[in-house]
Amino acid sequence: MPAATATSPWYKHLWPWIIIGILACSVTLSLTMVTIAVKNPDNLVNDNYYEAGKGINRSLERELLAQTLQLHANVQLDDLTGEVNLRLNGNSRPQTVELSLISPTQPEKDRKIVLTRNDSEPGRYVGQLADKIEGRRFVELLGVENDKTWRLFEEEQINHDQAILLGDEPLQGAEDLKK
Repeated sequence: MPAATATSPWYKHLWPWIIIGILACSVTLSLTMVTIAVKNPDNLVNDNYYEAGKGINRSLERELLAQTLQLHANVQLDDLTGEVNLRLNGNSRPQTVELSLISPTQPEKDRKIVLTRNDSEPGRYVGQLADKIEGRRFVELLGVENDKTWRLFEEEQINHDQAILLGDEPLQGAEDLKK
């Protein structure tokens, strides 16, 4: 029987280092992905879906009230001065209204503006926006009439110097409530 010959140790060969490198890269990338997932949680998921479902009926009541009051709004956002001009048409003239520009995916880009009625021009409300808003937004306008809150809510694409029209689309999801 031939005698066993001594070969060079494993760490002097290329293939063990390639295998160790692949394993080290996969462990590093896995830890990086876990760190990213922990630091940036997904905030689009609603944990309490039952309460959110009950809230849909409440919001439809507010939207039906706005429809009953025949409310329509025209919103102008001035990019240079940040001024928000709103013209409200219909049977409600509250002292203040609340305009919310809600980003569908990035809560840090949500903006809420309280608009005050201009006494010299009926139906005109004015407010101030801190920064420029562009892109897809959910636009919500809330007001109070006879101790009941009404709501105009639509998804809009906000562009430079383009008016936002609220109340011009049919109310979605309220077909059964009207009957």
